[in-house]
Amino acid sequence: MRVRRWGLGGVAVVVALSAGMAAGAPAAPAAARSGSTLRVAVSQEVDSLNPFLSITRTGTDILRANFEQLTTASADDLAPEPGLAERWEPSADKLTWTFTIRAGARWSDGAPITARDAAFTFDLMLRDGVARTANGNYVASWESVSAVDDRTLVVKTKTPQATMTALDIPIVPEHVWSKVADVGAPPALPMVASGPFVITEFKESQYTRLTANKSYWRGAPKIDHLDFVYYKNSDAAVQALLSGEVDLVNRLTPAQFDRLAGEPAVERNNAKGKRFNELIMNSGAADDTGAPIGDGHPALRDPRLRRAIAQAVDTRTLVEKVWGGYAEPGSGYVPPLFAEFHWSPPPELARPFDLGKANAALDAAGYARGGDGVRVDPVSGRPLAFRLMGHAGTNFDEQSAPFVKEWLREVGIAVEVRMVSDTKVNEATTAGTFDLAYSGWNGNPDPDYILRLQTCSARPDAQGKGATPDSFLCDPVYDALYAQQSQEFDRAKRVELVKRMQRVLHEQAPMVILGYDNVLEAYRKDRFAPFQVSPDPGGVIMNQQSYWGYYSATPVAMATGAGRSTGVVLGVVGGALVLAAAGALVLARRRRSTADERE
Repeated sequence: MRVRRWGLGGVAVVVALSAGMAAGAPAAPAAARSGSTLRVAVSQEVDSLNPFLSITRTGTDILRANFEQLTTASADDLAPEPGLAERWEPSADKLTWTFTIRAGARWSDGAPITARDAAFTFDLMLRDGVARTANGNYVASWESVSAVDDRTLVVKTKTPQATMTALDIPIVPEHVWSKVADVGAPPALPMVASGPFVITEFKESQYTRLTANKSYWRGAPKIDHLDFVYYKNSDAAVQALLSGEVDLVNRLTPAQFDRLAGEPAVERNNAKGKRFNELIMNSGAADDTGAPIGDGHPALRDPRLRRAIAQAVDTRTLVEKVWGGYAEPGSGYVPPLFAEFHWSPPPELARPFDLGKANAALDAAGYARGGDGVRVDPVSGRPLAFRLMGHAGTNFDEQSAPFVKEWLREVGIAVEVRMVSDTKVNEATTAGTFDLAYSGWNGNPDPDYILRLQTCSARPDAQGKGATPDSFLCDPVYDALYAQQSQEFDRAKRVELVKRMQRVLHEQAPMVILGYDNVLEAYRKDRFAPFQVSPDPGGVIMNQQSYWGYYSATPVAMATGAGRSTGVVLGVVGGALVLAAAGALVLARRRRSTADERE
């Protein structure tokens, strides 16, 4: 299969943009387009702007620009550095942590940021299951939290916790959120912010606008506005970049990235990614009491079947044919960008692509072929006919699914491919109403968050809330190792525990790690000076662990000392390519669904 290519010349731009307008252009932020506005194209809808609920890449990316945390990931190496907390100190037994909150920091509405805001945020998570939805793993072993005074925060934990310097939890203002009756409700706009930007406008499936926080403790950003504009697919986003309607795009396909090489106004960025892409298997969906939920095929509870499926997927072919070489084949659960924690199976445990061995394994496990060639589950008597759910409009899902379907057909497994919206994928994979599904998560410098996704505690409650499950694995050995690593402060010992956890995942095979794709980005270098990347060098602009890329945004006119630029936008009127004034916001979109997986 070939990656679809398309021309990016002037005529092609006109046709694509005209088609997008005919399909219906989204509304745009009310303020005029100017050189002081950085417009970012995204092809994933915002799941929520509630900091206690959002788990997707786009949602958390936006929220990190609005809410500062106790610590942030440094631009140099993503290691924890001071955020709202100037410093911190653990007790000798590592059960009490004292954080000193930054002096003089203020919320965007002028109120002082104090330790009481942090204590309120954490205490709410301890008391309310909904507030623990996105980041509950960080407070799971906490005993209490208190503000001794305006600058002193004290956290007491039941057991030592190695993640205390990397708590990925947005701190919310007590004077706002203490008045919120429903912590799971959409927040009121404009939001009150502690980060470099303030979320001021939101139109579902259209855009999110952020405004510079003039009270930000590091200093106000150089731009006035930061707009995240939603496009149904990445083709339309790239066309918007070329036409000048947006300034920054990431998650480009290899074909798009290659075609942009000759564009004089565009600068590309090829960064090593921190994301793992996976094919998850419903290994036995259940809620947090152990009660079965969903409608997954019962045969997928058998690790022998799951291992055979993993051996029937050729990750190297996916890297070459679908990712165009801009990726690494899958191996361990922690992405290789985080080399210290990354694990690859040794030769004696590796399962290289081999259809013959996968067939033999299924024969030995008793999955005999029926008259139509499809194997049958010896326990339930059901044919091995699985639904494969992917994200409509996502290049990797759509391009790789035919490969996966054919490989599994070769080993006697029937696959029905279903491409649906990102919302439906998230709903199905939380409710357990799937067999196989494309997923993936961005790793953090500290691996605790993604490790927790495979624990029993990641399962939702009976109402489907309170957690973020992945494959619904619930393995006592894995859970015991997870508890040990979270309490281990000896770095070498913790690394070894994390690698042992990855070995358990490899043996249980609740997912196939398909690969680690590079982050392919591009921006308008005629409008913006080079952005801060993280990690630096070789990192990404749009980094979900930090706000450095957006905060560093500098219009070219300011960088050269020429003053702010009014900007010029290319648009389409009546099917012709014309120049429009800075306020003319034409946003091309095609009516195809797309999404990127959860963070």
